[in-house]
Amino acid sequence: MRLLRLVFLVALASGLAAIFINIVGFSDPEGPNHLSSEDLEALGSLRGYFKKCVNANGLGLQASSRKDPCEISMKFPGDTTPKWKDPKTGELEGLSFDFDLCEAVATWEQVRNSTTVLTREFIDALPNGWEEYAWQRINKGVLLNRCKNKTLCMEKLALVLPDGPPYVPRQFGRCAVIGNSGDLLKTKFGKEIDSYDAVLRENGAPIQNFSENVGTKSTFRLLNRGSAKALDKVAELYDEGKEVLIVKTTIHDIMNKMIQEIPILNPVYLMLGSSFGSAAKDPNRVVKWVPSHSLVSAARIASEKLLRRVGAGSSDPLAACSITAKKPKGKSSLASVSSLRKAAVEHQNYVRDATMYPLEHNPGHGLLCTAP
Repeated sequence: MRLLRLVFLVALASGLAAIFINIVGFSDPEGPNHLSSEDLEALGSLRGYFKKCVNANGLGLQASSRKDPCEISMKFPGDTTPKWKDPKTGELEGLSFDFDLCEAVATWEQVRNSTTVLTREFIDALPNGWEEYAWQRINKGVLLNRCKNKTLCMEKLALVLPDGPPYVPRQFGRCAVIGNSGDLLKTKFGKEIDSYDAVLRENGAPIQNFSENVGTKSTFRLLNRGSAKALDKVAELYDEGKEVLIVKTTIHDIMNKMIQEIPILNPVYLMLGSSFGSAAKDPNRVVKWVPSHSLVSAARIASEKLLRRVGAGSSDPLAACSITAKKPKGKSSLASVSSLRKAAVEHQNYVRDATMYPLEHNPGHGLLCTAP
């Protein structure tokens, strides 16, 4: 009887172990996602720098550690009056929130290596890209029967869909992101803003008559749905027609009509991937406790391992590619490589001339890559 009980317990334990492994997967202690002591030290150091940086420069914000090596609790000053409401419940949001440092570091590295412009190359390379994705980038695309009539979908996207990426990572050196807050009128950052290699503006923020405050240069303008539907008004904000308009939502028939009939001379594209907002600047403040580039790189590798990102810990940049496709032959919309700055050329050599696109809702945050 005891023997039978022992056999039963062993079988039960084996079954539970099999179920557990099936659910969470088997972790090789020396596998690619194993965190070494150096990885843990890098994460700890970055978290320490981040807390000190926030506490010293965060205009009253305080950062404190949580048990999880990636989580940091951010708290507003006690005398802060909450004003933001939860869109679902209507209740005022609290004065604290959790910030995932690992997610931020890993995602930023992925975004800066990827193209953020939707291209035909991406849709063609994505499995069932036209049937499962393209129609979602067209206003009322659900009426297009999942792009079974591919020609019709291509016509709706034609004016905003380049064959390949018009820009590459590292193409611009120093970038300034300018918001549209009225507080900018209290500043005189115009000359400094114009000194940057690329200037990104948001929605309908005007330039004319405010050059002393916000400068005159504008390289890109990121547009939400409301601003995109008033594309003709936005295009007038920078009358040289050189400003690139990047729409963060869908293409609308109204937009296509304006592009064709006005006509709008600015390049217009649809955005792919993440969008990062602007931040406030205090001209009298020196940012303290900024971590070194080497520490951020080490913590990024550790974060990718901890989050089980595709290609984590690999020295090959293409290891992050969940989907790899052959780059189509033909004329690229990218400017001549000889016109790119050194950092951009070096990056293209590093990724072996591959183009990386972020994949939405991918479990391992993998990339779609097209390679020669």
